Amino acid sequence: MTIETLGGPFAGFLLGYLLGSTPFGIVLTRLTGAGDLRAIGSGSIGATNVLRTGRKDIAALTLILDGAKGSAAILLANWLFPGVIAFPALGALLGHLFPIWLRFRGGKGVATFFGIILAYAIARELGWQAPAAYALVWISILLLTRFSSVAGMTAALSAPVAAALLGRFDVALLFLGMALLICWMHRANLDRLLRGTEPRIGRSRDG
Repeated sequence: MTIETLGGPFAGFLLGYLLGSTPFGIVLTRLTGAGDLRAIGSGSIGATNVLRTGRKDIAALTLILDGAKGSAAILLANWLFPGVIAFPALGALLGHLFPIWLRFRGGKGVATFFGIILAYAIARELGWQAPAAYALVWISILLLTRFSSVAGMTAALSAPVAAALLGRFDVALLFLGMALLICWMHRANLDRLLRGTEPRIGRSRDG
């Protein structure tokens, strides 16, 4: 493999990482006077922690933008560097989880992962059943349990299953790695779930 052939994948990954590392939760909470998100709740930059500020509108916007940056990273990189879709996908998720601007302390990646899967469908690399299944599992588990962590991890783990069922085993392997990484980011939540201290959505305890 030459430097020329490595250029596209590297550039795609870097573009994905930079877009993925945009901390919309922190930007929005500061712009609206809701305080420093890193000093609230779990300190995560995602929508669930934004919700702990009491601003449901800002939490919803954070959720949308965190998903949108995952989609934008892939679609833009795929336009600039055709055929390197996996690299910006991985870069976008890693950027959200480990943003360089925040000393590599980011969010849990659930919304960004959805945006990635959605972009795969838009780019016709995967059927629309995959993002639809992700959203359905995510919302259903959240409504049933009121645990954001359980809903997010379950949705993430549904992604490689959906890709495999659609015959894209290469994508399924990539999504499996991403899902396991998201579960690892929820390790503190898993510990609280086992101890029975994990807060449900609507309560103001750390998570």
